[in-house]
Amino acid sequence: MSLDVVVVGSGIIGCAIARELARRGASVAIIDDRPVGMGATQASAGVLAPYIEMRDSTPLLGPAVRSLELYEEFIRATEADSGVSIRYGRTGTIDLALDEEEQRALAATAAVISRFGVEARLLDAKQARAEEPLASASLVGGLLVPVHAYVAAPQLTHALAEAAARRGAQMLEPVRVRAIEQRGAGAVVTTDTGELSCGSVVLAAGSWSGQIHLEGVTVAPPVRPVRGQLMYLRWPGQRLRRITWSSGCYLVPWDDGTVLLGGTVEEVGFDERTTVAGVQGLLEAARRVLPVSESAQFIGARVGLRPGTSDGLPIIGRSRVLPSLTYATGHYRNGVLLAPLTASLVADALLDNRVDPLLAPFAPERFGAL
Repeated sequence: MSLDVVVVGSGIIGCAIARELARRGASVAIIDDRPVGMGATQASAGVLAPYIEMRDSTPLLGPAVRSLELYEEFIRATEADSGVSIRYGRTGTIDLALDEEEQRALAATAAVISRFGVEARLLDAKQARAEEPLASASLVGGLLVPVHAYVAAPQLTHALAEAAARRGAQMLEPVRVRAIEQRGAGAVVTTDTGELSCGSVVLAAGSWSGQIHLEGVTVAPPVRPVRGQLMYLRWPGQRLRRITWSSGCYLVPWDDGTVLLGGTVEEVGFDERTTVAGVQGLLEAARRVLPVSESAQFIGARVGLRPGTSDGLPIIGRSRVLPSLTYATGHYRNGVLLAPLTASLVADALLDNRVDPLLAPFAPERFGAL
């Protein structure tokens, strides 16, 4: 089998890239040893909130803002291509402070946001409780950012995979990739079941990116798993008005009366178990900011291993060691948010040989001979 591009990884980044490449006419295969979206994506709450996730002006903030701006069209086009309706809403976020130190941090975030010309309201305690009546009586203040949004991340990922398939992309799963090697101007991808020949390979395997042998690359891509636990709750009584954030957790309300509760950051390697400590910590964090949450019904919990890097930035760009290889991994907590932009930039580089300067901070060579 000879293809233009093999995408290794069927999470939201891999599926978004495959759909964009196929949409532009490339022959594509997606390969993974798990079903679509069953890595970090399965436990993503789908929060699209760059102005809260990145509380200072890091190199990631500009790209994250640009990617958020792409989301409306990204959803519309993916729905049209896939025939799948995607749950998406731009309800905004409210970040709640329970002490003066947290309120000062929100004021600093508001100052960063203002430089982008984005609407953001720093709230005192009375204003914050007016915006979210369920908030704790000990609330000090909050920050309201109307532009923020949410999306059903697993649903979006499946829609992207379907859209890619309708454009001719092949889904090869469950098959594990063992090695990627240069072969002339192209590459050979070695799997448990054989070899695939292609012009280019995109490594979008998330936390598992370092487990694949890359010819000539002497140091594995420095991507590590960071466990995140996500709870599903049936909310009691009055509903939350919007995505609610605090220093200890976030809550995403859905139209059906359920709420996603997340926020753990756990350095435990490839341990994908839900834990009592994780669940208890999230429930306590939610109760501190929203006391009514203690009456919520527990529906279930999931775990995802987010792909983190040492500098907190993704690895996106062509390998200097293996010319046929392009990295698109290490997105940590921002894979869903950055999916539209990553897909567009990777497709530009692979199909048009056009490398956006925006990718410079994410270049693989910052970690050495990758």
